[in-house]
Amino acid sequence: MKTQDHTPVLSRVPTGLLLGGRFVSSTSRNQFYVTDPATGQTLVAVADADPDDAREALDQASEAQDSWKRTAPQVRAAILRRAYELMLEQAEDLALLVTLEMGKPVPESLDEVKYAAEFLRWFSEETIRINGITRVAPDNDSRIFTLKEPIGPCLLVTPWNFPLAMGTRKIGPALAAGCTAIVKPATPTPLSMNMLGQIFLEAGLPAGVLSILPTTDSPAVVSAIMADPRLRKLSFTGSTQVGKILAARAADNVLRLSLELGGNAPLIVCRDADIDRAVDETMKAKLRNNGEACTAANVIYAHRDVAEKYSMALARRFDELVVGPGYETSSTVGPLIDNNAVCKVQELVQDALDKGARVLSELAIPTEGSYCAPSVLGEVPLEARIVHEEVFGPVAPIVTWDDEAELLQGLNASPYGLAGYLFTRDLDTARRFSEDLQVGMLAINRGVLSNVAAPFGGLKHSGYGHEGGDEGIEEYLDTKYVALHT
Repeated sequence: MKTQDHTPVLSRVPTGLLLGGRFVSSTSRNQFYVTDPATGQTLVAVADADPDDAREALDQASEAQDSWKRTAPQVRAAILRRAYELMLEQAEDLALLVTLEMGKPVPESLDEVKYAAEFLRWFSEETIRINGITRVAPDNDSRIFTLKEPIGPCLLVTPWNFPLAMGTRKIGPALAAGCTAIVKPATPTPLSMNMLGQIFLEAGLPAGVLSILPTTDSPAVVSAIMADPRLRKLSFTGSTQVGKILAARAADNVLRLSLELGGNAPLIVCRDADIDRAVDETMKAKLRNNGEACTAANVIYAHRDVAEKYSMALARRFDELVVGPGYETSSTVGPLIDNNAVCKVQELVQDALDKGARVLSELAIPTEGSYCAPSVLGEVPLEARIVHEEVFGPVAPIVTWDDEAELLQGLNASPYGLAGYLFTRDLDTARRFSEDLQVGMLAINRGVLSNVAAPFGGLKHSGYGHEGGDEGIEEYLDTKYVALHT
C-alpha cells in the first residue's frame, strides 16, 4: 500500500510539550514516534514527557491559577469562543490529523472536529452563567449566600478514540470555570491535541493556564502530578481497570473525580420496531468510530419475532462497507488503533463461533495495517465472551430474546451502565426501559446520543460524574456557603 503524502499537514503540528505558553523539548530530550494504523508507518516524532516535565506543568498551572480565576468571565468566554472559531477554520487539517493517528474515515473525523469545537462554544456561553444563590435563613437571623468558585488545577487524561472531542469536553468546562489544566493525551494520538494547544495560544490563552504532556510513560507522569496536593481535580476517560487504580490513588489527596470508564451498551430491537430505521441507526451505533467507542452498541438483542428479518437486513448493509485507510475517499471503515486491538476482537469472535454463533457477514480486509473484518454474528449464545466484554471493533453480535422482564434482569446484572439503545414504536415500552434499564444514557430510535447540551456519564463500573450540558461545568466548581448576620 502506497502511503499518501501528508507532509504539508504534519509539518504544521507542534511536536514539543506545551509548557509555559510555548512548545518545548522534554527535560530528558526524549521523543517517541506516532504511527499511522493504516500502514504502521511513522508519521512524526514528538517530545516524550517525564515526571520532571509533569512537575513543571503543575508549577505552571499553580502559578497561573489565581490570575486565571480572577480573569473576567467575559474574557475567558471570548478566548474559548475564539478557539472554537479557529477550530472550524482549521477543521480539515484537524480532521486529517485525527484520521492519521487513530484511523477513522475522514468524514467521521470532520464530524468529531465540529463536535469537539461545539464544546468550546457551549462552555464559552456557560462561563458567564456561573451563579450562586441567596436566601433568607429560616429563623430570619441571617442571609445565606453561596458562591461558585473554581476547584483549582486539574489533570485531564484523555483517550485515543476521540482525541479531540474528549479533550475539549474536559478543557472547555475547566477553563470556563476558571481552572488551570494539564492534559495528558493518549500515547498513540498526541498530534491533534498539540494542534489544539496551538489554537488556544492563537486564541490568546495566557501562559501556564493549559499544558499538554504527550508521553510513553503515562503511569509515571500521572503519578507525579497526582502525588502533589496542589492538584485538586482529576478527569479521566479510559478503561474501568485503570479508572479503579486512579480512584484509589486519588484518595490520598481527596481529589475531585470525574470518571468515564468502560461500557457494554445493549442495542434492543423490540417486536414492534421499525426495522429499516433500526438497521440504519444500528450502523451508526455499531460502526461509528470503527466501533471503537465506549458508547458503541456492544451486543444487539433482537426480539425473536423480528430477529431474522433484522439480522439479514443488517448483514446486507455490512456487505456494502469498504475497509481501507480512513484518508481514502472510498473507505467507510478504517483500521483499529493497533494490532493488539485487532487480536482482542478476533479472540472474542472466535470464542463466539466456538460456542455456536454463526457468521452472517464478514468482509475481506487489507493485508497491511491494523484492520479488523466488519462482521455480523447471529445466534450468539449468552455464555459467549463477546456478550460480556467490550468489543471495541466493527463486529455486531446478535442475541435473540423473548421476555422483556428476563431481558432487563440479564442486562442489569452487568457491572457496566454507560449507554443503551432501544428501538420501539410503543411509548409505554420506551417509558419502561427508560426507567428500568440501568444506564446513564439511553437513545430511543436513534443510534447516536452524544450532544454537547446533554450530560454524558454512566453508572456502576462505567464511572461517575458528567461531561457536557449544564452539569458539565459543575464538575469544576466548588460551592462556598457564606452566612451573613443581619
